[in-house]
Amino acid sequence: MDSVPRATPLRRAPVQRRSAERLTRILDACADLLDEVGYDVLSTRAVAQRAGVPIGSVYRFFGNKRAMADALAQRNLDRYVERVRGRLGEAGDGGAARTGAGGSEGGWRAAMDAVLDEYLTMKRTAPGFTLVDFGNQIPVGSGCAEPNTRVADRLTELLSGHLVREPDEDLRRAFLVAVETADTLVHLAFRLDPSGDERVIEEIRVLLRAYLSRVLD
Repeated sequence: MDSVPRATPLRRAPVQRRSAERLTRILDACADLLDEVGYDVLSTRAVAQRAGVPIGSVYRFFGNKRAMADALAQRNLDRYVERVRGRLGEAGDGGAARTGAGGSEGGWRAAMDAVLDEYLTMKRTAPGFTLVDFGNQIPVGSGCAEPNTRVADRLTELLSGHLVREPDEDLRRAFLVAVETADTLVHLAFRLDPSGDERVIEEIRVLLRAYLSRVLD
C-alpha cells in the first residue's frame, strides 16, 4: 500500500454501503456535468438532481463544489495509481529486479510507458478528467495551478519498489519534474488534436526517457 498520507475533502466519510454508493453517484454526476457545462456553471444542486439524491446528501459530504471537485480529483488519482499498479503487475512481479532498473526496455522504461499510457487513457475516457484530472488546477482556469506534488509522491511510492530504488528526495524531485513536464506537453497534444496528437505524444515519451535516464540508469 502507498505510504503517502492523503487528506480528504469529505466532511464525513461514508460508513455504510448505501452511503458509499450515494457518494459514488454524486461524484459520477459531478464528472458528467463537468464535461457538459464546465466548472463555472457546475452547482451542488445540479449534481444532486443528476445523481438523484436530495441536496442535503451532497452537503452531508461536501461544503461546496470546490470540495466536490477535489474529491473527484482524489478518486481520479486513486484509480490512476491502481491502473498503473495493474499494468506493472501484468509485466510480472520482480521484473525490474530481473532486468535491472536502468538497462533494458523491460525495466524502468516499460514502467514509464505504463505511467504515460494510463494517463492518456484516462484523459481520453474518464468523465470530467479533462478539467480536473488530479486537482492541481482547481478551480479550473484560475491561473493558480498547484504543483503536481501529490501525483509525483504517489508515483514515487508505487514505482520505487518496482524499480528497486529508495524513494529518496532525488527520486521524488525527478518524478515531480517528469510529471510537470508530461502534464504540460500532454495538454499541448490534446490542444492540437482532441484525441491527443500521436507525434507529440511520442516526443513526450522520448523526452521523459532521456531525462529520467540521468537518474534511473
